[in-house]
Amino acid sequence: MNFQQLRIIRETLRRDFNLTDVAAALSTSQPGVSKHIKDLEDELGIEIFERRGKRFLGLTAAGKEIATVVERILLDASNIRQIADQFASRDEGTLIIATTHTQARYVLPDIVKRFKDTYPRVHLTLHQGSPREISNLVAAGEADIAIATEALDVSEIVTFPCYTWHHAVIVPEGHPLCQEVSITLEQLAAYPIITYQEGFTGRGLIDKTFAKAGLAPDIVLSAIDADVIKTYVEVGLGIGIIASMAYSPQRDRNLRMLDTHQLFPINTTRLGIRRGHYLRDYAFHLVEMLAPRLKGAAIRAALNRDG
Repeated sequence: MNFQQLRIIRETLRRDFNLTDVAAALSTSQPGVSKHIKDLEDELGIEIFERRGKRFLGLTAAGKEIATVVERILLDASNIRQIADQFASRDEGTLIIATTHTQARYVLPDIVKRFKDTYPRVHLTLHQGSPREISNLVAAGEADIAIATEALDVSEIVTFPCYTWHHAVIVPEGHPLCQEVSITLEQLAAYPIITYQEGFTGRGLIDKTFAKAGLAPDIVLSAIDADVIKTYVEVGLGIGIIASMAYSPQRDRNLRMLDTHQLFPINTTRLGIRRGHYLRDYAFHLVEMLAPRLKGAAIRAALNRDG
């Protein structure tokens, strides 16, 4: 038994049992992948995968048990390397953050600048995607930290609250709603609405808020990017509902943000880390920059508890 065999088992699951994709991901050949699997099965005296001819269909009962242990072994092996790097070179390394456009564009820039000023030799990578893509990256060990408002509720990930925020309504300067002292959901529903795509930046709470009031808003355009939403509000396509931190009076001079914080529930952006994953000290420092109430000792304890 060797680590290459274990990596092949894990990658076969990740690649939906397509051995051609497994070989490409591990920079080897398909016959080599098949041989490694057969050698391991022969050594163990069991079959790990269900087959139809040469095609892999899934895991056997024994294979399911083995896959869990394989994942744990490879995670611990990665942790050993991280621990060694931590003590050999405390202030250099890599940190991979998976997050949404809203977080990367409006929340993280100042934090990343402060982090890079403190750790100039740490290579920081930002992966942007949907909340579901983000959680999958962290669950698969392909990113260290996830930052999102939705979709981090998977068993492999431990989550921590970072900060709360509200949705805000934006309109072009001179819009009739600018004259209103207290705006209602009924008034908003009377106009075409531009907001986030389903599954992004608290869109679910927006939908629930209108539904609870018995309203069916006319959402004429949805996007994952607040800048896109603001662009179409500017040209008069409708009013916009965005995360409040995405509005800047200096940048968005042609738009007005209305006081509607009382209309929508509070959103909580959360930070997610894979259970059992070892984080370097500089990663905890970045977390504390993002959420000062989160401390490294408490995070470590949560990561090492059984799910």
